[in-house]
Amino acid sequence: MTISADASRLNLKRGTRATLWAGLLAATILTPLAAQADTTLPARQDVFLAGYISAVLERDYALPADAVVVRDGVVYLKEESISGKSRSEITGAIQKLRGVKSVQTLSAGTQPPAAVIAQGPTPTDPLARPAAEGTAVSPQPSVAEETIMLPPGKPLFNALLADPRWAHFSASYQYYMGDEDVAHAGSTSFGETFSLVRGPAPFDGSWEVGFQAGVFAVFDLKSESKDLVNADYWVGIPVTYRRDAFTAMARLYHQSSHLGDEYILRENINQNNRVNLSYEVVDLLLSYEVTDEIRIYGGGGYMFHREPAELKPWTSQVGFELTPEVTYFNGLAKPIFAADFQHREENDWSTDTSLRGGIEFTNPVLGGRRVMLLLEYYNGHNPNGQFYERRLEYVGLGAHIFY
Repeated sequence: MTISADASRLNLKRGTRATLWAGLLAATILTPLAAQADTTLPARQDVFLAGYISAVLERDYALPADAVVVRDGVVYLKEESISGKSRSEITGAIQKLRGVKSVQTLSAGTQPPAAVIAQGPTPTDPLARPAAEGTAVSPQPSVAEETIMLPPGKPLFNALLADPRWAHFSASYQYYMGDEDVAHAGSTSFGETFSLVRGPAPFDGSWEVGFQAGVFAVFDLKSESKDLVNADYWVGIPVTYRRDAFTAMARLYHQSSHLGDEYILRENINQNNRVNLSYEVVDLLLSYEVTDEIRIYGGGGYMFHREPAELKPWTSQVGFELTPEVTYFNGLAKPIFAADFQHREENDWSTDTSLRGGIEFTNPVLGGRRVMLLLEYYNGHNPNGQFYERRLEYVGLGAHIFY
């Protein structure tokens, strides 16, 4: 019993000492922080917001980590860091983030009007603290302007939303009006455009080399086994130049078209009446974002290594996209409309019209991929390769995902 009592007293003394030491340590650490809380809290919030915005911009737009400065919730975007990119698009993405009061652009060599600057972490010092009061902060050169890099963000050339042969992920129901083989069609596509390498270009722009690939398939939904009617395989190398709202993209791509096995069997198609469509194309597309809500584009191309060889080579393409500044469900959804018009020498320059309109869903804070539920209308020569000589008109409803 005596030994047990002594041990209890010893444990009590040790526990009391541990408690006293813990209390002293807590008082030593927390007292200065509490005394400074009123003066440092806004600065800490600015540092957190700057770091968060820097991470978003680096991921989605390949901007350097020091591209933004934050003071009292106002985001100052360094002009030299966004050279060659869409200022309106980047500004719009920042304004969607919570805690941002407004976005302003800083020209080279200028600083925010406040004396104390809370600056986002830089690549060389991720734990950098806000500059001391009265300390001048020299503008840092943009990483994107000085180096060639592997970009983590989306390509410089934005997707053409109404182009029937733009590589992306989609699934649509389409009702073919007056087609001799198919009435109820299921259309799917699998593919995407990826940035491979990016670097500085003349006139404060940026260049980029990318990779595009996609598969476009059509199924007859009324047949017993949902027959595969046609599949087009598409792969290309785009080279892009961007400066502010202007973008130019030159591409070299290949497309080949293949009839589905079940369709071949039911239609009694053989080598004598089958078209083996395959070709390479070099084209150039120009895009300009007139405002945050309006984009226009146009260009043309030339086909070579054509099969059948008698295909006429020249093509042209124009279009526009509207994204009104109207949102629903706390910014989760907004309306969108796109129109694409293509012309081919093979078809005597008649117009192939593709219209898509509906709702786009996106994360109002982080941005990222674009998910769309779109009504579709098409009228022109059939975009499904093996049937290029036929005319086609359809209406549809589809889900489209652009990364």
